[in-house]
Amino acid sequence: MKKNNFFEGSFIATLGIVVCKIIGLLYVIPFYAMISSKGATLYSFAYSIYTVFLSLSTSGIPIAMSKLVSEYNSLEYYNTKEKVYKIGKYIIIGLGIFFFIVLMITAPSIANFILGKNSSGGNTVSDVAFVIRLISTALLVVPILSVTKGYLQGHKYMTPSSISNVIEQIIRVAVILIGCFVSLKIMGLEEKIAIGISVLAATIGAFFAYIYLYIKLKKNHEIKKISDIEKKSDETKYTSKYLIKQIFLYALPFIVIDLLKSSYNLVDTFTITRTLSSLGYSNEVTDLTFATIATWGNKLSMIIISISMGITASLIPSLASDYVLKKQNEINNKVNGAIRLLLFITIPMTIGLCFLARPIWIVFYSYDTLSISVFKVFIFQAITFSLFSVLLNITQTTNFTKATILTLLASFIGNALLNIPMMKLFDIWKIGYQGASISTLITQIIPIIFLMIFIAKKLKVNYKKTFIIIAKITISSLIMLLVLFLFTKIYPLNTLTKGKSLIQTIVYSIIGMVVYLICVIKMGVIKEIFNNSNILNKLKNKIKTKKIW
Repeated sequence: MKKNNFFEGSFIATLGIVVCKIIGLLYVIPFYAMISSKGATLYSFAYSIYTVFLSLSTSGIPIAMSKLVSEYNSLEYYNTKEKVYKIGKYIIIGLGIFFFIVLMITAPSIANFILGKNSSGGNTVSDVAFVIRLISTALLVVPILSVTKGYLQGHKYMTPSSISNVIEQIIRVAVILIGCFVSLKIMGLEEKIAIGISVLAATIGAFFAYIYLYIKLKKNHEIKKISDIEKKSDETKYTSKYLIKQIFLYALPFIVIDLLKSSYNLVDTFTITRTLSSLGYSNEVTDLTFATIATWGNKLSMIIISISMGITASLIPSLASDYVLKKQNEINNKVNGAIRLLLFITIPMTIGLCFLARPIWIVFYSYDTLSISVFKVFIFQAITFSLFSVLLNITQTTNFTKATILTLLASFIGNALLNIPMMKLFDIWKIGYQGASISTLITQIIPIIFLMIFIAKKLKVNYKKTFIIIAKITISSLIMLLVLFLFTKIYPLNTLTKGKSLIQTIVYSIIGMVVYLICVIKMGVIKEIFNNSNILNKLKNKIKTKKIW
């Protein structure tokens, strides 16, 4: 295995996550065409419960593993590093088994609680319990897969983790689609069997991904070699008890961060429908607004947000290593590099998604004026949420846990206090349904400004060059937007069919991407962002070595 520097690692991790998100988004179209609304609801029940229990069994520990492995590896405490991995592995396997047993035993009670007195959509308690028990098997595999990814990322091996993500997603989607088709269309089985196969796909995908990583680890001679090095005298103080405590102390803030991040959805859940109804909006408007923000718009925005996840996966171990070794120049370069790389991708993508909201919405869902209008504002949260997440992970990785949690808490409280007033304010212009999105944007932008100032002071980071690059990125994105707008005079975005909307999306995306790339190349943005990376040099060398016929 080859180690990746920060930029290469970010690129590889981001590419892997984005590919997974796209696959996860596209499979929904044929999957939902094969099942009924009852089946879709049953599938959602299983995944909603699984997500909660997966978070309980894995949240924070893989990230803590990545950070600790990186720190001890940088200090050349190789035996302690291996000890941390073993302890983390035992903890996470134990949690996975525990929550698997809990779900297997309590599945009927959970199903009864979900359905209440009346069965939703015709699903029975036994149906829901059946799919919950099947998906709970993933808790036996996914936790160990996650901690292994964290271990490899701590060594700055980003490629295997990214490939394993793609393997997991491809196999999961293949099992879902093939399983549904065979069970429903060929064998004529009950729909609950097809849904059972679909949820079991999470376990199968994770199993094959783990086998891939296990083989890569066994073949990695470098990790084997350094793990056999004699223990240093300084390492004796790192007892198992101390390391267990350190794992939980490192993991806890990330768990709190995840919980507070999800709190934005909680605020929207309790305020949007109730407030819009009180302002006189119809049930259709309130339901569509909430569904767009909470579910359908969120699925599309996750393609952009996943970029921050890729950058964070590479940033945490790399930054942790530099911080523990007090490499000030490297810290400055990586913080600025993360911000530049993130905005280089997210700004044009967000503006593009906003501009192409109509055809994209038609391709994935169907034409609906209100949903498209809400999505055009909501999508800008992809930029603010992504930048907010990266900055939070920077402060947490550099051990400013108190500032991290207090900033998130203040953002959550601000969002909770501002959501209803913003909907009422925008109701003056009869667009109260945009208030919640604007509220979230405001309560993320203000903390972003605070965190950037905080990081600049505490880590001695200089943003001067980064601000110039951001200005160039913004100008390039606006030029792209202008060209796309002028192109609508030749090729209008007025179709209502999925096929034509797909063609329009592809054509406009290609034009937008070409215009944007020309602009950023001419302005020198690409060179400035990747000046610390070997990516451009590798591409140039590959082009030079190709024969021209």
